[in-house]
Amino acid sequence: MGGSEISEPLSRAIGDRYLTYALSTIMHRALPDARDGLKPVHRRILYAMRELRLTAGGRFRKSSKISGDVMGNFHPHGDQAIYDAMARLAQDFNVRYPLVDGQGNFGNIDGDNPAASRYTEARLTAIAEAMMEGLAEDAVDFRDNYDGTLTEPVVLPAAIPNLLANGSSGIAVGMATNIPPHNIEELCNAALHLIKTPDARDETLLNYVPGPDFPTGGIMVEPRDTVAEAYRTGRGSFRLRAKWEVEDLGRGTWQIVVTEIPYQVQKSKLIERIAELIQTKKIPILADIRDESADDIRMVLEPRSKSVQPDVLMNMLFRNSDLEVRFSMNMNVLIDGVTPKVCSLKEVLRAFLDHRRDVLLRRSTHRMEKIDHRLEVLEGFIIAFLNLDRVIDIIRYDDDPKAALMAEDWNLKRGRAATEAAYVSPVGLDEEGELTEVQVEAILNMRLRSLRRLEEMELIRERDALMEERAGLEDLLESETLQWDKVAEQVREVRKTFGAKSEGGARRTLIEEAGEVEEVPLEAMIEREPITVVCSKMGWVRGMKGHLDLAQGDKLKFKDGDEGRFAFHAETTDKLLIFATNGRFYTVTAANLPGGRGMGEPLRLMVDLPNEAEIIDILIHKPGRRLVVASSAGDGFLVPEEEVVAQTRSGKQVLNVKDGVTALVCKPVEGDAVAVVGENRKMLVFPLDELPEMNRGKGVRLQKYKDGGLSDVTTFTLSEGLSWLDPAGRRRHEPDLAEWVARRAGTGRMAPRGFPRDNKFT
Repeated sequence: MGGSEISEPLSRAIGDRYLTYALSTIMHRALPDARDGLKPVHRRILYAMRELRLTAGGRFRKSSKISGDVMGNFHPHGDQAIYDAMARLAQDFNVRYPLVDGQGNFGNIDGDNPAASRYTEARLTAIAEAMMEGLAEDAVDFRDNYDGTLTEPVVLPAAIPNLLANGSSGIAVGMATNIPPHNIEELCNAALHLIKTPDARDETLLNYVPGPDFPTGGIMVEPRDTVAEAYRTGRGSFRLRAKWEVEDLGRGTWQIVVTEIPYQVQKSKLIERIAELIQTKKIPILADIRDESADDIRMVLEPRSKSVQPDVLMNMLFRNSDLEVRFSMNMNVLIDGVTPKVCSLKEVLRAFLDHRRDVLLRRSTHRMEKIDHRLEVLEGFIIAFLNLDRVIDIIRYDDDPKAALMAEDWNLKRGRAATEAAYVSPVGLDEEGELTEVQVEAILNMRLRSLRRLEEMELIRERDALMEERAGLEDLLESETLQWDKVAEQVREVRKTFGAKSEGGARRTLIEEAGEVEEVPLEAMIEREPITVVCSKMGWVRGMKGHLDLAQGDKLKFKDGDEGRFAFHAETTDKLLIFATNGRFYTVTAANLPGGRGMGEPLRLMVDLPNEAEIIDILIHKPGRRLVVASSAGDGFLVPEEEVVAQTRSGKQVLNVKDGVTALVCKPVEGDAVAVVGENRKMLVFPLDELPEMNRGKGVRLQKYKDGGLSDVTTFTLSEGLSWLDPAGRRRHEPDLAEWVARRAGTGRMAPRGFPRDNKFT
C-alpha cells in the first residue's frame, strides 16, 4: 500500500464526504445570514456591482459584464445562475425592496423569463448602497476569494433589516427556509422598541409588525393568535387572498375585477386554472375571465347571471384556485453566519441589532485610528508653522532634511506653542521632543502654497474639531447606553429614508380576519332551471331546456342505430345517480349535461364508466331516501342514498360483484315489503326489515334458485297489494299476496296469472 493511500470503512468515507457537502450547502448556498439577510451569491453580486461603481445615481452596465465579474472574481458557479439571482433582486413583484435597478426586460408576474444578460443593464438601488455603507471603514471582516487573488466581505454592514424586509427562501440538505417580506417602517418601529425594551415579549412586537407585507399586495386573512404563534416559534403559515372589487355595469349587471393577486402566483397560470374551472363547469356560476392587465393587474370575472352573489362566487374561486394561497413560514437562518437555527421574530431582530452595534463599534474604532493619524500629521504641521524659518533652513541647506528634522529638539524651539497652540494631544511629539517619521514625511510633502498664515489657522481649527470628535468617540466606545442610542438614531434615519413616506414604502398587504372558506351548496352556485334529461340506449345523454312532454319521446332524434332509453324531468340543481352493471354508482350534475340542440355526449366521457359495464338506471338524487340494490345472483341490500354519491369521475363501488355476476336492480324504497321474481317466474314476498342496510357489500340472499337467477325486485306496501301491467297493457292489481309471503331466501311460488312475460315489475 502506497504512502498516499488511506484505508477507512466505506460508511465513514461516505458519511464524512456527505456531511461536508451538506454543510457547504447549508452555509454557502441555501440559508441566508441573519445579519444581512443575504446568501453568498447575492452578497457577491452586490459587492461586485459596488466595485464596478454602479451607484444608484450613476450609470447602468450590461448585466453580462456584471455576472461575468461576479463569476470571475467571487462566485465561480456559472454565469446563468448568477444572472438569474441578480434578475430576481431587480423584480419588484418578487422582492419587496429591490436591491438591483434593472433596465430592460427582467421578467414579469406572468412568469416570463428575463431577457438574455447581453440585452439588459443594471445598477444598485439606494437600499443596496445602504446595505454596504461602511465597507471602507472596517465595518466587517473580509476573507480571500476562491483563488486568493482578491478579498470579499464575510457579511455586509446592512443598515436595513434586509432578512425580514425582503424575505428569503431556499432548500438545503435536511432543512429549508422560507421567510416572507415585511415593511421597513414596521420593522424599524419594532427594532426601536426592542432597543428600548430588550426583554420585550414576542406578542408585543406584533403591535409594530402585524404581519408580512408582500410586494404584490393582497389581503392576509389569518387570526392574530395564529400569526403570533408563527412569529413566536419561527414556523407557521399565512392565508393570502387576492384583492377584488365589484364594478357596476348598469341595469343590474356587474363584474368582479381582481387588482392584486397573492405573492409568487404567476398570473398566466392563475388565469389558465380559472379558465379550466369554467370549461369543466366546476364553478357553474362563473361565465368568463378576461385579462385586461397593463402595468397594473386587472383580471375581469363575469358571472353567469346577475342574480349570483359576488361573495359566493369569490369564495368558490378562493377554494378552487390560487386566488387564495397559504404561505408557509420557516425562519431558518444562519446565526453569525455559522449555526442554522429556526428563529422567532424577536431573535431575528436581535441578531440585526447586535450586528449593527458591532458595525458601529468597528467603524468608530476605525475612525479613531484615522483621527489619531490625522492629529499626528496636524501636530507636525503646526510645529512646522510655529518654527517655519528653522524648517525651511533645514530643508534648504541640510543634505538629509528628513533625518535632520527628526533629530531636532522641537520642545526648545516652538516659542509660540504655549500661548497660541496650547493643547493636550493624544499623539504629538515623542518623549524627547522629536518629530515622528509620519510627521516629517507630511512636512516634506507639504505644498508651498500651504505656508500662508491662513493655513495655520485652518490647521488649528481642524485639530480642535478632530479632538472634539475623538472625545465623543471615546465616550461612545466606553458607554453601552450611548452605543444603543447611536444604533437607534441610525434605525430612525433608515425609517425616515425608506419608511412609509418614501416612494413605495407604504404597506401593500392588507390584514383582515376571515374564517375558513366553507363549501358552497350546489343550489347557491347554479341558477335553478327545468330541464328534461334524455339518455339513449348507447349512453348518449343531454339536458333539454324545459319540461318536455315525455309521451312524445318518439319525436326525439337519436344517432343511427340508437334509440331512447331514459327520459325524465329534472332541474339544473339536481345531482344524477348512474348505477352500472359493475356495481358502481357515478354522479353527474344536471347543469353539466350538454344542451339539447344536438345528440348530446357519451356519458362515458363524463365519468369513467368501463366499456364492458352497462347503465342499469339513472336516478335524481334525493337526500334521506334509501335504495334497494341487487345482483343477478339474487343477492342484495338497502343503502342510504347519501352513501352512493360519488365525488370523483371513477365513481363509488357499492354492490360487490364478481365471477360472471352483474348488478341488476336499483330502485328507491317505498312501503314495508319486498317482492322478488326470478328467471324461473317464481315470486317471493317478504318484509322489508329482513333486508339489511349497508354502505357496501355483496348483500344477502333474496331468493333461492336451482336454475337461472334474479329477474327483478321491487318494494311496496303489503296492505295495498301489488300491481303490474299485463301483456295486454292493462293494469292488474293483486290485493292478497298471502300465498307468496314467506321468509327471505325462500324459493317462492309461481307468479300470479297475467304476470308480465318479461318478468319485470312495472
